[in-house]
Amino acid sequence: MSIESRIHHKGTKDTKKTKGESSFELLSCFRLLCVLCAFVVSPNAFAAPPTLTSLYPAGAQRGTTVEVTPTGTLDAGTKVWASGSGVSVEVVKGKLKVTVAEAAAPGTYWLRAHNAEGASAPRPFIVGTLPDVAEKEPNDDSKRPQTIDRDCVVNGKLEKSGDVDSFAVQLKKGQTLVASLEAHHTLRSPMDAMLQIVSADGLVLEENNDWRGLDPQIAFTAKKDGIYVARVYAFPAQPDTSVRYFGSDSCVYRLTLTTGPFADFAVPPLVNADKPVTELRGWNLTPVVQKALLFARGPTDDLLSVYGPDVANVVPVRGDPRRGTFGIIEQPGGETRLELTCVKGRTLTLIAESRSHGLAANPVVRVVDADKKELARAVPGKLNGDTTLTFTPPADGPYWAVVSDLYAGGGPRHLVLLRTLWEPDYELSVAADRFTVAPGKPAQVVVKVARVRGFNKPVEVVAEGLPAGVKAEVVQPAKPDPNTITLSLTADKTASGAFRLVGKVKDEPKLTRTARFTMADFEVSTPDLWVTSQGK
Repeated sequence: MSIESRIHHKGTKDTKKTKGESSFELLSCFRLLCVLCAFVVSPNAFAAPPTLTSLYPAGAQRGTTVEVTPTGTLDAGTKVWASGSGVSVEVVKGKLKVTVAEAAAPGTYWLRAHNAEGASAPRPFIVGTLPDVAEKEPNDDSKRPQTIDRDCVVNGKLEKSGDVDSFAVQLKKGQTLVASLEAHHTLRSPMDAMLQIVSADGLVLEENNDWRGLDPQIAFTAKKDGIYVARVYAFPAQPDTSVRYFGSDSCVYRLTLTTGPFADFAVPPLVNADKPVTELRGWNLTPVVQKALLFARGPTDDLLSVYGPDVANVVPVRGDPRRGTFGIIEQPGGETRLELTCVKGRTLTLIAESRSHGLAANPVVRVVDADKKELARAVPGKLNGDTTLTFTPPADGPYWAVVSDLYAGGGPRHLVLLRTLWEPDYELSVAADRFTVAPGKPAQVVVKVARVRGFNKPVEVVAEGLPAGVKAEVVQPAKPDPNTITLSLTADKTASGAFRLVGKVKDEPKLTRTARFTMADFEVSTPDLWVTSQGK
């Protein structure tokens, strides 16, 4: 039958078909049925763990509740866990309702989305002390900026190429404005930001682009009363061939704008964790503020965060004064000498920290003897990094660590904390932070033991904080390896939650250590691991 004839007879009672036509129609119906079935079963057949790639806004003030827009994949059963205490999260219609307790310590918390299938990688969320203000477009033109009428943190986003954000602040003569941007360093926004202070008529008065990593900061003192504009724009964190200002939906930032107390660093940077005493250096700090300093546990066991009730930010200090000292490279091209206590044959690990505290030095460390003979030398392992040196003294006697800056810098911010470690010790690490216990299939967790300075004692690893129904047992290998401990996670019901792996040495509580997973994207590590059990 021709095409014309078939069209002509369409709708008539003539239903006679060839064998080929009937087979074709049956096949088409079968394919349609398969498609419909796929739509019906897809929610379960293709279920997967949620993903969380960015948060906007990426922080909140203590004692507030905010609505956060997540980027990623969240299903109807997704929940969100927060590290530490004082931050809780509820998923409401695809948004995150984040509540921060008044008593929550300021600093960085980590949010992890999870469902019955697994969990996402954690994302940072910054808790601050100042009120939050949302950036409002249009504010590209510095002559038509968004007005800021109080000390605050602006939650902003350079959402497209060519985007520029401008914020106007009223200052009196002699008043110091601190403008500090957090984007790439903590949030890993893919931007290398530039920050400028601009006069009302558009003249650039001061600018900065790399104060802490790729993030800028300016402390600007007004020479006269007037309106001043803080202007933000960016280039890509990974340089490319573009010639325009960079922006994308992931270019989220938090910009602190304050004429109140702002801390740059602490002196000393090494305190007694039981009775910490230190003094802040920065801007607009008063004796009253210095007397009211508070301390909170930091991201590692021996790191503390220092803050005050009226201070806009936190700074880190180490919590063990027995294992270190500090010095300042006072002048460009200068050095600081720090005496070492050495015993013949006892290996020392020297860790010179500056950049990790947000300070300016790129430490070069040399060990010299009483005759100023150089016995060992080390430089930063990466650009804008700190330095580690291992040294075994050939004899008892006085030695010195001589610390200079790789780029011949110097000044008050070229402070270097020298940690001196000599006792045998160990660290625990894992190669993954998420584990799934499938029905009838235990999850294997491999813990690596890094032994340093001759540590040779047996280490026991136990799981703490496992959700109800999940158990962990050590797997005894045929050939024991003192540097590897494997645990098997089993479960008798559906469950999920955070847990930690803790190393212990018999009768030596001071040698308790927590296994950590390195989050390469953020160059930090976390002790908080996650397990998902899918039942028996």
